Amino acid sequence: MQLTTIEGKFRAGTIVRSPEVTPEEVFVFLIRHVSGDWGDLNEHDWKLNDAALKHGGRLISQYGTNNGRVIWIITEADRSVTTILVPALY
Repeated sequence: MQLTTIEGKFRAGTIVRSPEVTPEEVFVFLIRHVSGDWGDLNEHDWKLNDAALKHGGRLISQYGTNNGRVIWIITEADRSVTTILVPALY
């Protein structure tokens, strides 16, 4: 197994994905997420994430795929786990 470290604005912790999310999607969207690009969130939720990044709290991003699916990435407040899934599984 090859391990990769992604440097960003926060530590993603252990990364878990649902089977519906491809490894390629994980790679592309996780880089955006840890960089503070929250994707397709509205302005209010974007600001909530920015505040959680500074003061602690759960971080949530939403991205659309090329085939029209939606993917969520959720990093827990303690930054121990980041889950990548489709909304129907939440």
